[in-house]
Amino acid sequence: MIHLIEFFYSIPGWLATFLLAMSPIFELRGAIPLAIGVYGLSPLEAYLISVVGNLVPVVFLLLYLEPVSRRLMRYRLGKAFFTWLFTRTYRNHVEKHRKYGLLALTFFVALPLPVTGAWTGSAIAFIFGLKFRQAFPAIAVGVCIAGVIVTASVIGVISIAFG
Repeated sequence: MIHLIEFFYSIPGWLATFLLAMSPIFELRGAIPLAIGVYGLSPLEAYLISVVGNLVPVVFLLLYLEPVSRRLMRYRLGKAFFTWLFTRTYRNHVEKHRKYGLLALTFFVALPLPVTGAWTGSAIAFIFGLKFRQAFPAIAVGVCIAGVIVTASVIGVISIAFG
């Protein structure tokens, strides 16, 4: 863990922000506070870099999750994992999807809470069979909304703490 922290201090702030925004755990919810609080990037820079970084893996997830999962399901461990993932995700999100469609996906991604980001949104889109041209815009709008919420929250916390 310490090596990871040292790595992020050794690279430019914009690159650290971009890479953290691409990660499945932190996404832009971790990247924006890092960019503004640690690297001193402006809120606009932090927002733009984080949104773009968060959307890069979405392209690959939406395009390649199906063929990769199909290949991995040939193996017992892969089949067990994807069966668990598909069952859990379908069970947790089927009613919202039926009721609200793509709007549910957008709002799910827009909520800046743990496990509600672009990575999980891409998995949901895959499980519900959404095509790239449907899913990507819905996820992208959700990421943009989440970015606004996180950026505004960081600015608010900084102004309260140091204002």
